[in-house]
Amino acid sequence: MNQPLAYVHPEAKIARNVVIEPFVTIAKNVEIGEGTWIGPNVTIMEGARIGKNCKIFPGAVISAIPQDLKFKGEDTIVEIGDNTTIRECVTINRGTSAKGKTKVGNNCMLMAYSHVAHDCIIGNNVIIVNSVLLGGEVIVDDFAILGGGSAIHQFVHIGAHVMLQGGALVGKDIPPYVKAARFPISFAGINSIGLRRRQFTNDKISEIQEIYRMLYLRGMNVSQATEFIEAEMPASPERDEILLFIKNSRRGIIKGYNSGKEMI
Repeated sequence: MNQPLAYVHPEAKIARNVVIEPFVTIAKNVEIGEGTWIGPNVTIMEGARIGKNCKIFPGAVISAIPQDLKFKGEDTIVEIGDNTTIRECVTINRGTSAKGKTKVGNNCMLMAYSHVAHDCIIGNNVIIVNSVLLGGEVIVDDFAILGGGSAIHQFVHIGAHVMLQGGALVGKDIPPYVKAARFPISFAGINSIGLRRRQFTNDKISEIQEIYRMLYLRGMNVSQATEFIEAEMPASPERDEILLFIKNSRRGIIKGYNSGKEMI
C-alpha cells in the first residue's frame, strides 16, 4: 500500500493488502476491504465503502457528490460489494437524502464509461456494459445484463435475469426473466439462454414462458392478466416474484411488441 505517488488521507481505512497504484487519490471517510486493487489515476472520494477483492481500473471516480440540484451536502455513501470489477472511467455517485446511499452488489462488472447515479441500487452478479447510463434511484436486480450504450430513466426498476438490448432507451420497468429489445423498448421473449446457464430447469422455464404468454399475448390488459395469472397459475417463487414486481411498479411495465409473433 505504500505508494509514494498516491495520496491516501490518513483517516481512510485501508486493509493491509490493498494495492494502490500511482496517482490514486483517496479521501477521508473511505473504507476499502482486503485484496482490492486500485489502478492508476483512480479517484475515491468521501463516503466510499468498497468490499474485498474488487478491481478498480484507471480513471474511475467513486463516490463523487450527486449530480442532483436537490443535494445539500448531506452525509451519504457509496457501497460496493465484494469481487466487483469497475472498469476504466466508470463514475458512481453517492446517495442523497432519498436513500442515503448508492449500492453496487457482489460479483458485478461495470464496464468502461458507465455511470451509476445517486441512490441507485444494483444487485449481485449484474453486468453493466460500456457507456450505460443509469439515472437516479434506478434499481437493477440480480443477474441482469444491460447492453452497451443504454440509457435508463430515473426511478426505473429492472428485474432479475433481464437481458437488455444495447442502445436501449428505457423509461418503463422491465419485469424479471425477460429480454427487452426494439424501439420503443418492448418485451421480446424470456431470457431462456441466460436462465439455462443459471441452472433453471426446462419445466421452470416453461412456467415462466406461460406466465408471460398470459401477460403479453392473450389480449388482456395488465390488471386482467395479473388477476388471471394469480387465479390460474399455481403459486411458485417465480410466479409470485413476477406478480409482486408488476404490483409494485412505479412507472408501469414495458409493453409487448405489437407485430411480434415469435417472442416466446
